[in-house]
Amino acid sequence: MTSRASIQVHGLRKIYPGGVEAVRGLDFEVASGEVFGLLGPNGAGKSTTIGMLTTTIVPTSGWARLAGIDVAADPIAARRLSAVVFQDSVVDGGRTGRRNLETHARLWGVPSAVASRRITELAAGFGIGGLLGRPVETYSGGERRRLEIVRALLSQPRVLFLDEPTVGLDPRIRYELLDLIAGLRARADMTILLTTHYLDEAEQLCDRVAIVHAGRIVALDTPAALLAGLGREILEVRLYADAEEGLARLRSHRVAGRDAFVIGSTITVPVHDDSARDTLAAVGDLGLAVAAVTTRPPTLDDVYLQLTGDRLGAAA
Repeated sequence: MTSRASIQVHGLRKIYPGGVEAVRGLDFEVASGEVFGLLGPNGAGKSTTIGMLTTTIVPTSGWARLAGIDVAADPIAARRLSAVVFQDSVVDGGRTGRRNLETHARLWGVPSAVASRRITELAAGFGIGGLLGRPVETYSGGERRRLEIVRALLSQPRVLFLDEPTVGLDPRIRYELLDLIAGLRARADMTILLTTHYLDEAEQLCDRVAIVHAGRIVALDTPAALLAGLGREILEVRLYADAEEGLARLRSHRVAGRDAFVIGSTITVPVHDDSARDTLAAVGDLGLAVAAVTTRPPTLDDVYLQLTGDRLGAAA
């Protein structure tokens, strides 16, 4: 066991009735104070993993610990030191924001005077201080999500789970909320695990990312290291002819390596040592029937695409 790990997961599996295996043996650790992301499309197993870590879903096998506490063996203790913001809203729309927060604080045993101070400070920090007297049903989606994050922080959790925290928000509100979530990194005593299928969220917020596909982790590293594995540039070559055959020719002439891949009629070639111009010239020398060529920096979508054959955006 790693002494500084706030989250430890080993062989974690979940099989639902009917034999649907949503999570297929996950292994990872999250250090204290780290921001860790589970990146993958809808259906990859991210929310089921969050459910098991937050004790709302019972694992089929394997184990998970929060600060050394087994979430299945002692779920109450695990809940005491963690908090979660779910995809779907759990606040009471008919009550005011303040009443929602006060009720949550009482349930978590936060003394009234302490709760009042925290509510004021956190609500101001998340830009909803002037909304607390209104019923939550009058809040916008972004305001409601801010309220739910404030609610989760009232108990000062050691581990905070954010399940798709910006899903369904319009772009401007989404980026504003991302900036506020990024500010949580200053809380050195808190570990954050978030799930997302947005590439920019993972790159902006996370120290490390686990890419999840069909219930399994297919890559785990820092966003920078995952991108570095694809080189400095990506060359995309769309062919009129068979792209698989074209890729085979590129590989046989050492223009493309094993990390090149095909999606539809497009060959994606990570450029490592040579420049994209040199690689493009080599493509031209082979006489391939090229329809279009583009170059660009690599993204986490390319990492996912190379590993799984699916684009995150399309799969989400």
